[in-house]
Amino acid sequence: MKLSLGKDFFGRAYDRLSPSSDQSPKWYCDPCSMHKNLQRDFRDIRGEFDKLSAGQLSELASAGQLQRAHLRLREIATILDGHAPGTRLLDPADVHALIGRFQTQAGSPSVAG
Repeated sequence: MKLSLGKDFFGRAYDRLSPSSDQSPKWYCDPCSMHKNLQRDFRDIRGEFDKLSAGQLSELASAGQLQRAHLRLREIATILDGHAPGTRLLDPADVHALIGRFQTQAGSPSVAG
């Protein structure tokens, strides 16, 4: 096993373990790997949005990052809506709920659109 650094949605490094022979670490199959990446991005965005909502320091404090995260959530929702239930690691309803929270809190056309 080897320890390598991955990057999250906000560009922060995180540790991950992978087989020593693996030059391009990913999950079990391409679709599983893609869904795991969607799940990780959603989790990171939700965590930062929760911090922002609580008045704490957050990666989403800048309008640019907030808009980028909102666009990524919409992209995730579109991808998930195209996959059959049972083949996803993330519930589309959770993604749509977070998009709604973004729109409610921001109320800004630059974030909502």
